[in-house]
Amino acid sequence: MVFHYDVDGNDFTLAGEISSKVKKRLKQLGLPPEVIRKVSIAMYEAEINMVIHANGGAIDVEVTPQAVHITFADQGPGIPDLEKAMQEGFSTASNEVRELGFGAGMGLPNIKKNSDNMTIDTKVGEGTTIKLVINIA
Repeated sequence: MVFHYDVDGNDFTLAGEISSKVKKRLKQLGLPPEVIRKVSIAMYEAEINMVIHANGGAIDVEVTPQAVHITFADQGPGIPDLEKAMQEGFSTASNEVRELGFGAGMGLPNIKKNSDNMTIDTKVGEGTTIKLVINIA
């Protein structure tokens, strides 16, 4: 089962809506609560990052009997220093974004923490693709 979503960039009123929709679908499919929790957290963080940093993008979710596979793809500015971006508390969010309560620098660390496998392909000036696997069993 595959789901596709487009993320609208710079619209914080919609940020988190897609992760909520996926959470509802996973519940309807009867996935274990722990899997749903991990997917929801990872998706929310990635969705917010797409809104803050990349002017949106696309999310593809594939549910198999073994795992939930999620791909986040954007054509934003890319991540100049991935190692630094993976550190808790590191953020390149603007002051305006921080005033809205976002940009604490926990996005990528929380995504990694809530996935069983995470790969990031990023190119400055071209965009970022994050692929996650969250095991069901």
